[in-house]
Amino acid sequence: MVEAGDFRRGLTIEYDGQIFQVIEFLHVKPGKGAAFVRTKLKNIKTGAIIEKTFRPDERMPLAHIERREMQYLYNDGELYYFMDTQTYEQIALNQEMVGDALKFVKENMTVTILSHNGVVFGVEPPRFVELEVIDTEPGFKGDTQTSATKPAKVETGAVIQVPLFINVGDKIKIDTSTEEYLSRV
Repeated sequence: MVEAGDFRRGLTIEYDGQIFQVIEFLHVKPGKGAAFVRTKLKNIKTGAIIEKTFRPDERMPLAHIERREMQYLYNDGELYYFMDTQTYEQIALNQEMVGDALKFVKENMTVTILSHNGVVFGVEPPRFVELEVIDTEPGFKGDTQTSATKPAKVETGAVIQVPLFINVGDKIKIDTSTEEYLSRV
């Protein structure tokens, strides 16, 4: 059981006989009245998103989610293919299930496949990835002093903000949960 006051992104709960994943949550303490938790929940089976408000002390059962490490193989335009490195079993997922989870994932990287009672509902990328910058404005000597940033396109096609001293060809470390630049590798 988990209290609504302890919600965090990615948590899966059972609510109204369905399994939901917490997408967003906000603890609200109005000046007058009791505190509450405003949430956006995604139904893992249908993909429907609902908004729900809970009291912080409301309790809900946690849903048991199976996590399997799998290797991302390739995308054929419609489906994304993954392989279990232990059993060599392959599965294919459509764009709706994958979402933008593979924004920073190259082929042959290991990801976590999330399922409930054998039904796959999501993909979790690795927390940190190292990717090469393939397009950005050139950096100049002396650009290391300010905290200014510029957009840079990495080899997976994603665009993130990087410091001014990053150049094309540099390898950078990215935190996939916040989609932020961490360091040059």
